[in-house]
Amino acid sequence: MFEVVNVAEKLGRFEDRWNPKIVGELNGQYVKLAKLLGEFHWHSHAVEDELFWVVRGRLEIEFRDGSVELGPGEFVIVPRGVEHRPVAREEVEIMLFEPAGTVNVGDGSDREPAILEWI
Repeated sequence: MFEVVNVAEKLGRFEDRWNPKIVGELNGQYVKLAKLLGEFHWHSHAVEDELFWVVRGRLEIEFRDGSVELGPGEFVIVPRGVEHRPVAREEVEIMLFEPAGTVNVGDGSDREPAILEWI
């Protein structure tokens, strides 16, 4: 009836980067885990806010007017419509909270979106 999710165990199940995996769902939101390395592209989401929570490593999120750097146990919420670019100078493991319909590449991108998979 109740599922306890071990984040470290779930992160150990995959190696690919920039391809979030779904580990839970609540109130129309997916809880996702991802591994990142390098720079993503600039993008925004017109109708969805995104929560980036760092599990391991350090993540920089660039905005057109500045940036934030997150360490383990820290998170930031990127409001809908705000253009941003995640940057991981070394591998980082993150948890994301996003509405179920959120496409990871953002609005109007010509990049292929991640194929969401439950693990």
